[in-house]
Amino acid sequence: GNAMAQVYNHIIMPLAKKRDKITQVIWGIRDFEFHYKRKPEGMWLSETAVDRESLGILADNGILFTVLAPHQCARVRHIGFGSRWRETVGETVDPKHAYRLILDYGKQFHVFFYDAPVSRTIAFEGILSNGDNLVNRILSAYGHREREQLVSSATDGESFGHHHRFGEMAVAYAFNKIHEQKLATITNYADFLDQAGSYWQADIRENTSWSCAHGVERWRSDCGCRMNSTPGWNQKWRQFLREAFEFLQSAVDEIFESETGRFLKDPWRARNDYISVILKDTKTERQEFISRNARRTLNEEEKRKLWDLLEAEKFSLFMYTSCGWFFDELSGLEPVQMMKFAARAMELAEPHRTASRAPLEESFLKILSGAQSNIPEHGNGADVFIKFAKPWGQTPPGG
Repeated sequence: GNAMAQVYNHIIMPLAKKRDKITQVIWGIRDFEFHYKRKPEGMWLSETAVDRESLGILADNGILFTVLAPHQCARVRHIGFGSRWRETVGETVDPKHAYRLILDYGKQFHVFFYDAPVSRTIAFEGILSNGDNLVNRILSAYGHREREQLVSSATDGESFGHHHRFGEMAVAYAFNKIHEQKLATITNYADFLDQAGSYWQADIRENTSWSCAHGVERWRSDCGCRMNSTPGWNQKWRQFLREAFEFLQSAVDEIFESETGRFLKDPWRARNDYISVILKDTKTERQEFISRNARRTLNEEEKRKLWDLLEAEKFSLFMYTSCGWFFDELSGLEPVQMMKFAARAMELAEPHRTASRAPLEESFLKILSGAQSNIPEHGNGADVFIKFAKPWGQTPPGG
């Protein structure tokens, strides 16, 4: 099939804890199976942010391949006795075939590197204004070789109709022309891998992505990647937003593990399984979930605690969705939405917190107050949270 799965809510995988990576992959697979009625063969990594641990988790869960940017390839060699590694600088890797990765304990995985020049032409250079030009650009990317070769691109979906009006029509025209005139075979990564195999091995540059020149720093620091060139603006707030979320997630995790560990066989395995309830929230599904994961029959109070804390875990994952750090301003739509997820996680976990400890929100806001908005009237991160993210009607601590 043409569709690929993705890590569930678009987190930056190299910055996540291992158990969160596992949950994201399992939830992504289960969500894909729910909608497409088949197992996924490939999985898209958010912003193509990659590390070997994440690829190992994909492989452990039956995923065969992912897609990366060419600059994320470190070196390649032909598979065969005595073949030497060749370093790949910039975008010098040949993107026209699949590459095999050898992971820990000999696990094998595959990666495709998309054609960066073709992708840039589609995303940024206006070629979607003419279907014939698109066909010619695609065909020009092929080399003169006997073995099967693949030309592929990777762009945001917004390119087709949003950034470029009627861009989807240019693609439809191009595919139709290529197919009818037998200029090339329209395929997908999974089918190409099945038909052509992989004869090259590659190593990746860890902790890199397709949208940050500094690796994965865009999602935790003022690395210089930005959309707005307003003089005086900075993104130092990114560090404090992540630190506040890391505090909150650790607190929610501790409450979840200690409280549900009293009646669940394995709290973290149960969290992985919770996607079944997210996808199909019925009384029957909840009962079956409890039957699979509980050590014994639960009373009503324990059930309420279970659902509260599983939802708190869900929202503590949602608050790491990548767009929260991608843009320039702390009070923007995306960071505020992540703060709303954090607020909901706190609201659900707080009643089950040990009473002797400080309220979650108090400690959370203390860290978040280190972030400063680029818009003076919005103040710091705590001000932004109380003004825009905290549910209406609630009283701020000490208010």
